[in-house]
Amino acid sequence: MNRNTVISICKGIAIILMVIGHAEAPGALQSFIFEFHMPLFFITAGYFFSLKYLHNEATFLKKRVKGLYLPFVKWSVFFLLIHNLMFKIGILNETYGNEMGGVTHPYSWHQMQQNFWNIFTAMGGYDAFLCGAFWFFRGLFVASILYLIIYKVLDSTIKSSRWKQYIPYMICVILLLLCGWKTYEGIRVITLVQGGYRDMMGCFFFGCGFIFRQYADSYQALMKRYYAIVWTTVLFGITVYLFSHYLEANMNWRSDYTHFLSLPIPALLGFLMIYNISTLLDKKENWLKRFLIYTGDHTLNIFIFHIISYKVVSLIKIWYYGLDIQQIGCHMVIHEHSKEDLFWIPYTIAGVGIPLLVTWLIEQWKLKRKSCRPSSASPRQ
Repeated sequence: MNRNTVISICKGIAIILMVIGHAEAPGALQSFIFEFHMPLFFITAGYFFSLKYLHNEATFLKKRVKGLYLPFVKWSVFFLLIHNLMFKIGILNETYGNEMGGVTHPYSWHQMQQNFWNIFTAMGGYDAFLCGAFWFFRGLFVASILYLIIYKVLDSTIKSSRWKQYIPYMICVILLLLCGWKTYEGIRVITLVQGGYRDMMGCFFFGCGFIFRQYADSYQALMKRYYAIVWTTVLFGITVYLFSHYLEANMNWRSDYTHFLSLPIPALLGFLMIYNISTLLDKKENWLKRFLIYTGDHTLNIFIFHIISYKVVSLIKIWYYGLDIQQIGCHMVIHEHSKEDLFWIPYTIAGVGIPLLVTWLIEQWKLKRKSCRPSSASPRQ
């Protein structure tokens, strides 16, 4: 079975867009990106969901634990342990914080213990200023398992094979209705950190990805002509922009009912826009395609390390403008001058490039070590 590099390119573009958004890009660009970039990750994850897991739940759960829960725990604990050290060396401080003026503080021994428990038991408790994107690990973990559970319940309840084919659509409708009820009444799922909105909407988009998989070949055939894919991409992009300008929404955990209503259409059209672009990029073998595939295959590392990588550029910005050195503690980037300068570009390069460079160097080191090991088949001296 040939590998689907189009989806890898989609993920590569999505993670770059996430880094651009977190780098405080110009307002219009940031709003445009936030309409669809996180739903895109859930959709691409759902694309690979298989019905074989309905009868092999243990394998599915093991993959989710290995790919999402364990990396979350490992790196959340790591950043928890160095949190107070970051204050001592000046990376964090109690003077500068996020755009809304909030700051972080050193942890007491009790707080560290509580966060430690939250990390393991609720996939919460992570360092908000160093691991601000870590909610996604919990969101996708919960969304994918919830999707499997609902699918199994409906599959065992519905006896008619004629109606079983509509189960994926039923799940998406159920999730939309639940999310609509939840946001309209301001209900929180108290067992999920941040109330569950992101997790439930993530499950909806996960289901959309699975549905799209069933029509991917037909869609590709429809978009076979170059002008068709270009014009639909432009149309999707314009629609997403209009939503971002007049009905702005994103997967913010504080989203209200209006935000909920505004999200699905631009999110799905944004995915199709990126899918179209990825399809075009996939047609030619060049460095850009290889880079985006590599990036898409290593989104995890960028999720984990892009915020700490921003600090390198923050040091340059402090020097350039003669700012207080403590502004390196700003989350996620230095806010001063961010609306008029172009520092979001080097922030993006660092946020993507540094994690990928370190990943590549580690891979090369492992390959070198492996090649230096004596073959087990070689005779002993």
